[in-house]
Amino acid sequence: MVYRLPPLNALRAFEAAARHLSFKNAALELSVTPTAVSHQIKLLEDFLELPLFDRLTRALALTPQGEAMLPKVREGLACFAAAVESAHAHVDQGRLIVVLPPSFATRWLVPRLRRFALQEPSLSLHVIRSLGTVDGNQAAGIAAPEPVDLRQEDSLVAIRFGSGVYPGYHVDRMFGSDYIAVCSPRLLEADPPLRVPADMRHQVLLHDDASAGDRIGPGWDEWFRLAGVTGVDTKAGPHFGDSGMAYVAALDGLGVALASKPLVATAMTQGRLVAPFDLAVGQNHAYYLVIQESIFNRPAVQAFRQWLLEEARTEEPRLLD
Repeated sequence: MVYRLPPLNALRAFEAAARHLSFKNAALELSVTPTAVSHQIKLLEDFLELPLFDRLTRALALTPQGEAMLPKVREGLACFAAAVESAHAHVDQGRLIVVLPPSFATRWLVPRLRRFALQEPSLSLHVIRSLGTVDGNQAAGIAAPEPVDLRQEDSLVAIRFGSGVYPGYHVDRMFGSDYIAVCSPRLLEADPPLRVPADMRHQVLLHDDASAGDRIGPGWDEWFRLAGVTGVDTKAGPHFGDSGMAYVAALDGLGVALASKPLVATAMTQGRLVAPFDLAVGQNHAYYLVIQESIFNRPAVQAFRQWLLEEARTEEPRLLD
């Protein structure tokens, strides 16, 4: 759309002169001469082909046309100012870069991000999955293990799975990560059925072999020991080098997987996975938000931190059920 508009300086001069009812005072505000203000007003009146002021002997008054025009000009100038301020704020804020474990990103964070986007629509969020955010991984670093093109105004935070001991960083514990047996609901009444822990002898065990990477968790030998079930080859069954593949195999009904409870909570709520038994293998590691002290008070960082910890608080009671 093409707008036929007068010069912006003329509109600014009109608004100031109308507010002060004085060319002299408007000139002082705009750091120009009264003659310059008078000239801008004359340009605007010529553009509109309407008089905006009555020039009296010792006073200045708005004409009816000027009175009608003033509120919209004032509103328009305020919108211009807000647009410029918003652009500056966006540049100054930069990007918020979140580095986190792949399985946590896919199964916990991403399904919840719509709520954060609605809360912070102007924030530029970049999510990077990295195995280096897990304690014990050879590539692990506190923040970003691989090169990230950071600008000065960018803010990088990490969600780590580990001990929580990261000297020199601000650390918030989100929640722990006990492991439970999960499967498709179809397996509960299959042949053979899955009703008591001893029935696991007849089930296909799914193995997540990403223990040196995406997760460091217990194996099936710990689970069967806790369940008191013996005589099971705990190494039998398909082995997957990525926890995401083991997760999909469980959803598809291939067998039973041993999974981190917070990472399957959503699928269980939706009824896509079930936990046949009230058994959980404890885990020393937990999920932590890790932030460099130098950027801790940045608005983007604080907005994400407050939202993330609130999400974790609402999740914790369900994880403890």
